[in-house]
Amino acid sequence: MDGPGSAYPTRVIEPRSGWLDLDLRELWAARDLVALFVRRNVLAQYKQTALGPLWFVLQPLLTTLVFTVVFGQVARLPTDGLPQVLFYLCGVVAWRFFADGLTSVSSCLRANANLFGKVYFPRLAVPLAVVLTGAVTFAVQFAIFLALLGWFLWAGAPAAPNLWALLTPVLLALMAALALGLGLLVAALTVRYRDLGFVVGFGVQLLLFASPVIYPLSLVPEAYRALALANPMAAILEALRYGFLGQGLAPGPALAVAGAACLGVLLLGLAVFSRVEKNFMDTV
Repeated sequence: MDGPGSAYPTRVIEPRSGWLDLDLRELWAARDLVALFVRRNVLAQYKQTALGPLWFVLQPLLTTLVFTVVFGQVARLPTDGLPQVLFYLCGVVAWRFFADGLTSVSSCLRANANLFGKVYFPRLAVPLAVVLTGAVTFAVQFAIFLALLGWFLWAGAPAAPNLWALLTPVLLALMAALALGLGLLVAALTVRYRDLGFVVGFGVQLLLFASPVIYPLSLVPEAYRALALANPMAAILEALRYGFLGQGLAPGPALAVAGAACLGVLLLGLAVFSRVEKNFMDTV
């Protein structure tokens, strides 16, 4: 039995109260479990598929090809003078990281309900692992973008990378915070309102067209520019393009507001998730 001299100290699990009662030390102690979840998620993504990990490369390239044909060649949307492939690929890779993270986190409670009912561990480990899995995918796909960028620069394309590209880790952290915060908020609410989960995919698609992924922010009329920037992803995507391609909205007040919004959404999501996780097994 566990006791004072036991090699396995007793762990007392007590109910929590409050809206933001998070035990970060407990989450840090479970970092190996988070790493295990990340490994599981990465391996499970394309397990039992014909092309396997090649989908990491094909997904952003195929999406970029479709955007280039539909929006670049048919609709003839401007790309601020940049090569269409680079313009769309930069936006697609960043958008997939945010959208996939939001969609996966929003369903993580229901998807892991059986696991939660069998063993105790910090519940936040699962959504955190989902976002970290997306970061691994982002790293692979962004490397493809950088390779294509290098080739276009060698060919003389009008792209101008600059020192603002060093801001990429900050932009990645902001997208992760926004995806995690919104995902936790939806995940907590879908415990009671199952139908909310069905509108997530539709909402993400609408948000895609409200974000400068297939068009530059400069295409938005000046009168509606502030409304477009109310979406935090707008300033983040523009800052990313500005750093690597030299076109877009330079990091400034708009990005600072977007960063504050991302932090606020994250805190709200954590608060609601912390409130719901104590008894969600009774209703999930």
